[in-house]
Formats: sequence, C-alpha cells, structure tokens
Amino acid sequence: MTSHKHTIVGLGELLWDLFPAGKQLGGAPANFAYITNLLGDTGIPVSRIGNDSLGNDAIERLRQLGLSSDFVQRDEDHPTGTVRVDLDPAGQAKFEILQPVAWDFLEWTESWKSLATKTDAVCFGSLGQRSSASRATVMSFLAATRPEAVRVFDVNLRQNYYSKEVLDQSMKLATIVKLNHEELPKIMQLFEFENADLQTSAHRLLSAFDLKLVCVTRGAGGSLLLSTEECSQHPGFKVKVADTVGAGDAFTATLVHGYVRGASLAEINEDANRVGAWVASQPGGMPAPGREGLQAALSAIG
Repeated sequence: MTSHKHTIVGLGELLWDLFPAGKQLGGAPANFAYITNLLGDTGIPVSRIGNDSLGNDAIERLRQLGLSSDFVQRDEDHPTGTVRVDLDPAGQAKFEILQPVAWDFLEWTESWKSLATKTDAVCFGSLGQRSSASRATVMSFLAATRPEAVRVFDVNLRQNYYSKEVLDQSMKLATIVKLNHEELPKIMQLFEFENADLQTSAHRLLSAFDLKLVCVTRGAGGSLLLSTEECSQHPGFKVKVADTVGAGDAFTATLVHGYVRGASLAEINEDANRVGAWVASQPGGMPAPGREGLQAALSAIG
C-alpha cells in the first residue's frame, strides 16, 4: 500500500440537483471527484457548464468543496445542467434530467488532452455520452490516457439516455465496470446474455469484455466484486437513509482509491460500502464530514 497521491478524473455531467428543499451541486462525475478528494487523492471534475448564473454558482460551489474548476468548460449557447429530484419516503431518488444542456457539448481541447495523459484513473458513464458531441470527447479522453491508467465505466442507466452501442464500446474500453443489481438484468438482456444469478452474470461480463473487475452494488444489500482471481461479497451497512443521491458514486470513488493501491477485493468492498453508507446517511451527494474529519464520520458506520 502506498500513500502516493493519484490524479483521478470524474468525466461527464456536472449539474444542479433540484430537490424540493433547494438545489445541490451534483452529477455522478462531480460526486465521484469530491469523495476522491476526501479520501486523499486529487479528484478532478471534467465537464461543461453554461455561462449563466447557475454556472457561476457551480464554480463557487466547487471552490467551497475544495474541487478544481480548471477543467470545467463554459458554454455560451447552452445552459448549466439541472435535474429535478423527487425522493420517496425511503429516500430513494427519482430523476428527471433535462436536455440539451452544456455538458451535452463537451469539447476536446489541448488542456483536456494534457490532463488525460497525466490521469491515473478516470470514471465515466453512459449518461455523459447521451449526445454524439460529448460521446466523441469522452472517447478521445479515454484514448489519450496511458495504457496503465484505470478506466472505470459506471454504467449509470438513466431514463432512455443509453444504447447498446454506447454500452458495448464503453465496456470494451474499460478496466472496471460498475453497475447496480437493477441495471445488471437490463445489460444482460441488451447483450442477449443469459441472465442468471448475480455472480454468474457478472462473470459473463468479466469474460465477454476482458475486464479486470466487475462490481455489482445492491443498495442496502451491499455489493459483489469479481475479478478473474478473487470474489468478494459484502452485506452492506445498515444506516438511516437521508437520501441515496451520490451513495453509488461514493462507493465507486472508494473502490478506485483502493484498486489503484493494490488493496484486496475484501478490503475494497468493506471500505466502499462504509463510505457509500455514510453518504446515504447524509443529505445530498457531497456531504461535509464534520469538524472531526472523514475517519471519525466513517467510524460511526457499522
């Protein structure tokens, strides 16, 4: 294990989640980058926002969160992304994602190319590729990373913003694929694979796409991590859920943090479930750990 600080990118959508109680900055890549930073690596959101008041608010909020806005582009023609979020009594979120918005027009630049060559790990999803322009830029970013860089495809199916073509190409380029137990049957059906139990289906994806690791999260039921050498199941931690927004992104950030350090799947699974549970116990996807710090907050989980 090493204390080396890694450069880890969240690539795709940056947006405002519009809750009934008010707006909170979000988007899976931004949530991912925030938790990455909390864990001690350099988490960098790479996205695009409008040249509007919500865009200005986003830049200020990134500053408050300790996140760099150096790789957040400004768009003169399209607004900053927003998502209407409704929560059911159990804190489960339902999203209405508006389009077209600024992050549908990610632009491939020399600045982003330079960052890609220095990136140790990058997390990207299907939602951030819902437009042809952004998809092309995401593909260019992945192609510019070093061969040893970890490429994490967080499937993240939202509304109808995905296709077999996008999923297929993304999985072929990924080192790690992460999806949840509701997405797995949809993926298996889309690729015309037999949908069996979680472990058998995960192994099918692992071999079909020559992946290093497949992760299937099960909400409050924990998660499955599967590589060619190891399999780890974790039952999850029981917490009082404030809302589930960002919990999966926190899990992914912690998974990557452990993976780039060579941790065992059992260690990664324990840590990722703990951090995901902590985020689920707090409002929003980027909770502050409090004055005593992250480790103190995490020690209360379990």
